[in-house]
Amino acid sequence: MLPVLVTGGAGYIGSHTCKELHRNGYLPIVYDNLITGHREFARWGEFVYGDIRDTQQLRHCMKVYKPQGVIHFAAFAYVGESVRDPGKYFHNNVQGTLSILDAMRDEGIANIVVSSTCAVYGEPDKMPISESCLPAPINPYGASKLFMERMLADYHTAHGINWIALRYFNAAGCDPDGEIGEWHEPETHLLPRIIGAMLGEYSCLEVYGNDYPTPDGTCIRDYIHVKDLAVAHILALEYCMQGKGNRSFNLGTGTGISIHQLIRATEVLSNRTVPFAVKQRRPGDPAVLVADPALSMSTLGWTPRHSDLDTIISTAMHWHSRCST
Repeated sequence: MLPVLVTGGAGYIGSHTCKELHRNGYLPIVYDNLITGHREFARWGEFVYGDIRDTQQLRHCMKVYKPQGVIHFAAFAYVGESVRDPGKYFHNNVQGTLSILDAMRDEGIANIVVSSTCAVYGEPDKMPISESCLPAPINPYGASKLFMERMLADYHTAHGINWIALRYFNAAGCDPDGEIGEWHEPETHLLPRIIGAMLGEYSCLEVYGNDYPTPDGTCIRDYIHVKDLAVAHILALEYCMQGKGNRSFNLGTGTGISIHQLIRATEVLSNRTVPFAVKQRRPGDPAVLVADPALSMSTLGWTPRHSDLDTIISTAMHWHSRCST
């Protein structure tokens, strides 16, 4: 089995990607400090406890396992928190990525796929968003991810490291087999909070703003199933291993779903009510973010096969309902 180093591999998207890597004949080497990840999610391959800012430990890990490439998930990813504490995001996301790239340079590791985000685009005036849209992040989280991408390009020029940055939109859903799922502490992602409110874990769901310039006043997002994201990371790594890449790709469905639509779809599937209360808008939240995924489909051969709304919601309900019992 070909080893692949997966930073942040004990987290939500990272663990699903490790499972998919293992299914496709790779050996995941999970490198995680477990600040937001969960040790029990690192069940495919090897586990190394460590911080990505520790370049020497990363180098040692690479010496031992000799990975064919790196898939990099280890980053903080909360927009609101990044506005309140931007230094936390630049220290971890930017400095941590620099540490990984330095370790790769020193150990001769030539391929990296990085988890990026649609937040690099800010508030583009054209929908759906294609890769030709100029990045203009409006929060420190998006800015940190964009700077990560710029470092990748410079390290390719200077050191020949092949890279792909995957700018995905809203990850959602859980492992169809129910082995792993979405688990954040505290939970801030929308669909788990919708399900939590439905199950009585919260008194109600907080909806931040209903006065956006959208048909129902709530934010519109492009939801992509986590299994589809996992597959895309493997396709991207294999593309890099062919000596290709060195660019960013969008991952999404091209379909926008509003918060109210997501609430209603969950109610219909569960035959239960989701209590919610409208709060003030949060700083840094664009009204609409919808992907144009044509480039990733044509270049990487990627197709989102699990990202219809019913599959996203039903797999999430299965996981969260089981965990709440």
